[in-house]
Amino acid sequence: MSSHLASLPGFPAVRAVRDADGEAVARLIAACFGEYPGCLFCREEFPELEAPATWAAGRGTRMWVLDGEPGIIAACICATPDDHGAVELHKFYVTAGLRGTGLARQLLGLVLGVAEAEGVAAVFLWSDTRFLRAHRFYEKTGFVRQTEQRMLHDISDTEEYYYRFDTRAAL
Repeated sequence: MSSHLASLPGFPAVRAVRDADGEAVARLIAACFGEYPGCLFCREEFPELEAPATWAAGRGTRMWVLDGEPGIIAACICATPDDHGAVELHKFYVTAGLRGTGLARQLLGLVLGVAEAEGVAAVFLWSDTRFLRAHRFYEKTGFVRQTEQRMLHDISDTEEYYYRFDTRAAL
């Protein structure tokens, strides 16, 4: 995926993640998980956050963040191409105070715009079954929940739904 970065109207510039952002991204994810009963953040389950820019570069992943207050990451989003002409959307988190502002839609638009520009057939994601608000957002923005589900066998005993957005149908 390209290294396209964007300014989002009404928000500071989105930038590529840096290795030094790992702890701030971990705090964002932990805070989001903490909103759901039984959804625990275990730092050991996220080794990529030790050096997220290095991790992303090694996988062909694009990871963008939005800075909040100094030392705070207010949002993050990742896109990783797969071997079948699709892109996996993951690590998509927005701090509670910025939800409902249009930021998530704009971040998603960044990924979908890059996918479209690069001729990617589809964008897909896995979402914890407990993240009901996220599911409503995905469905509102054109993602369709598929029949596949998976268990992660992690500390939270996470079960996930599979969502897919066909970029060619959306054109």
